[in-house]
Amino acid sequence: MKKILILLNLLTSFVIAEQVKIIADSFDGNEKKGLTVFSGNVKITKENDELNASKVTVYTDKDRTPYKYEAEGDVSFYIDLKDNNMTYKGDAQKVIYSPLKKEYKFFTNVHLYQLGTNRKVFGNEVQLNAKDGNAKAIGKDKTPVIMIFNVKEEDKK
Repeated sequence: MKKILILLNLLTSFVIAEQVKIIADSFDGNEKKGLTVFSGNVKITKENDELNASKVTVYTDKDRTPYKYEAEGDVSFYIDLKDNNMTYKGDAQKVIYSPLKKEYKFFTNVHLYQLGTNRKVFGNEVQLNAKDGNAKAIGKDKTPVIMIFNVKEEDKK
């Protein structure tokens, strides 16, 4: 019963800002530590955004406000950054989202696609800031970062 109350408190804090829906095979919450772990076929939706993973850990502060989401295991995502008119989809092995900073960090075998364009970034670590639209990518060992995009050229007649 206590776990259900923790989950309800966690989800209630989400409703105040934006409604977040989490579906998983199981969850384990520890209110004192501010940790809730969702495991097995985890699906998180918030408006148009969606994240799927094997496991998601939600970190909350003393007021039960989430300050970090950590998704692990075959993570796939769809992110709609309305403020910047950008939409992304992709996959990675690990994703960390910090809602207060509006910052996404993608790790291990990252494939990030900006929809509506031909922009693609592949790397070992990619960071995306939703506030300002800045991005950063890092390769691994001898594997470089790969960025693909279109270049519009003037017609030569």
